[in-house]
Amino acid sequence: MAASSVASKASSSLGRTIKTVAAETNHNVILVDQKQEFLDKSLNIIQTSLSRVIKKKFEKDQQGGEKYLSDVKGRIQTSTNINDAVKATDIVIEAIVENLEIKQKLFQQIDQVAPKHTILTSNTSSLPITEIARDVKRQDKFGGLHFFNPVPVMKLLEVIRTSSTSEETFQTLLAFGKALGKKTVSCKDTPGFIVNRLLVPYMLEAVRMIERGDATAEDIDTAMKLGAGYPMGPIELLDYVGLDTSKFIVDGWSKRYPDEAAFKTSELLSKIVGEGKLGRKTGAGFYKYSK
Repeated sequence: MAASSVASKASSSLGRTIKTVAAETNHNVILVDQKQEFLDKSLNIIQTSLSRVIKKKFEKDQQGGEKYLSDVKGRIQTSTNINDAVKATDIVIEAIVENLEIKQKLFQQIDQVAPKHTILTSNTSSLPITEIARDVKRQDKFGGLHFFNPVPVMKLLEVIRTSSTSEETFQTLLAFGKALGKKTVSCKDTPGFIVNRLLVPYMLEAVRMIERGDATAEDIDTAMKLGAGYPMGPIELLDYVGLDTSKFIVDGWSKRYPDEAAFKTSELLSKIVGEGKLGRKTGAGFYKYSK
């Protein structure tokens, strides 16, 4: 996979960092977005990010750092035309908005122009891979690659296979993940895969404890950090992830699986999000944060 070409949305923070990691591990990548200004902004962010890496990695080797930067940047191309971008790709990684219809339309378009061998993947964290691939003819070459933010730091990569994903495609995705320097785990196309399937209900149950008056946010977080050894409590984690993000996920699951008690929506969470308190990124969520 060292010469593989990978395409995704550049203005997406996750998409951009996925491609940076791919370029750093000797993969040729193509970042795709709707406007050149989005691509230019992404390239500037990538330049800044790589400069920080070089400062640490090549502290006493300026020439080596300059070569590293040049080599990585040389493996990154940009395009505003998805049809042109995927004509020579081995793997497509979609990292656009979490909207099922938009994803379906995008993959239907890509499926018509990408080479027959091209594997299509989505980085969705909450939508069913099978539904995203609904209108794609190459069902055997479709899977999920779920990265975690920040991609350069987080070592985990969930590789998701549907009932139609071929063994060859699955093994190729596992090998690709390892080539990126990630520890891969595999999962069937189940809601939230492994991490979010366990994490989101856990965080929502913590919110329900507050709703019932069982305990305060502070005591819940303290209990899980000191009692379970977690680096961050569930309420702190909700604020860190973004309350709107978690609400979006659980609302979608609740609609798809109305009989699943673990996916029950939270009135308190909806109220806080409705007030515009989304967590750390807005300065307030369950907790307040200084700028």
